[in-house]
Amino acid sequence: MSMLLVAITMSGCGAIGQSSIKAVRLAIQGTPDVQATAREVAANRFPQIKVTGPNGGAILVLGNLDDGRQAWYSSERSIVFLRDGVIVATHGGIPELRQMAIIGANPFHDLRQLKPGTRVERRYDVMPGHRYGMRVTGHLQKQGREPVQILGRTRELEHVRERLNGHGWKRDNHYWVDPANGFIWKSVQAIGPDTSLELIQFKPYAPDLRTR
Repeated sequence: MSMLLVAITMSGCGAIGQSSIKAVRLAIQGTPDVQATAREVAANRFPQIKVTGPNGGAILVLGNLDDGRQAWYSSERSIVFLRDGVIVATHGGIPELRQMAIIGANPFHDLRQLKPGTRVERRYDVMPGHRYGMRVTGHLQKQGREPVQILGRTRELEHVRERLNGHGWKRDNHYWVDPANGFIWKSVQAIGPDTSLELIQFKPYAPDLRTR
């Protein structure tokens, strides 16, 4: 199994600051998860997400917006790219998701409207190995509401499971969706046939929270 090496780290700004950098580097090497408090997150003016992979986790900050695609950066310039809360690319790790494209209808803009039997057709380009054009089908199904705790606050969120199949993929993605506005607060998403990332929104980009 390829071990994720994306340098997921905290911003060097504000209360989270340089004191966290050493801990984050240790987490990347496989030591226990990096934690943050609600106060620390609030003290940093940037939107923040926590990303956890096989070697640990830490916090990324929103660094760029490009026509709806968000780029979340580490201090080492590794990047996770999101659109509608879905990972569309990563940069700086192994495996590296060069691109994920949804072919046809895209239900992720608002998973509250999900209908039974919804399928998603995806195309993945993954390195290393030049694994380009992998066609994978996702089967989406609501699992009911579940309590999810984020920074000490419990939210009742709609759990949606996506089963991925095709081209050697047999993994499940999971999304926990706000029933008020369709925002994905937490997710587990595959970036390769054998690697997934967990994403938790600590301090969302404010426009994402608007009712859709």
